[in-house]
Amino acid sequence: MTSVTYKVPSIHCGHCVHTIEMELGDLKGVTAVKADLETKTVQIDYQDPATLKQIKDTLKEINYPPEE
Repeated sequence: MTSVTYKVPSIHCGHCVHTIEMELGDLKGVTAVKADLETKTVQIDYQDPATLKQIKDTLKEINYPPEE
């Protein structure tokens, strides 16, 4: 299993946290998602078949792009 943490400046409320956790949690291979409103970060634990590209693309699609 691999873990990654992204800074996501567009997290502004509890709804943002919920949306990110639900959308990423639905990806096959993602085992845990923790979005934090206070630090504006998202920690993702994943394994195959999930990929970093897929995770980043999903964040962009739902309008929560990670900082590059």
